[in-house]
Amino acid sequence: MARDHKKEYAARKEYLKSYRRKNKDKDASRARAKRKMKCSGGKEVDHKDNNPKNNNRSNLRCVSRKKNRQKGARKTNSKR
Repeated sequence: MARDHKKEYAARKEYLKSYRRKNKDKDASRARAKRKMKCSGGKEVDHKDNNPKNNNRSNLRCVSRKKNRQKGARKTNSKR
């Protein structure tokens, strides 16, 4: 049986649209933090307390993308 790529693409598109709608305020808050910190190349903003809405200077720091992703992986794996 052949895959229906158009149907799969449409389903993925709807999923992403609903995800963006649900996380709109978090995304906006992360963007504000990024503008506030002005991290140099290869770095991104890390929220120390994992709350993207807390944009206090003391809660933000510039870290490498790898380090920021590892933090999330540790948090996820500790729940298992």
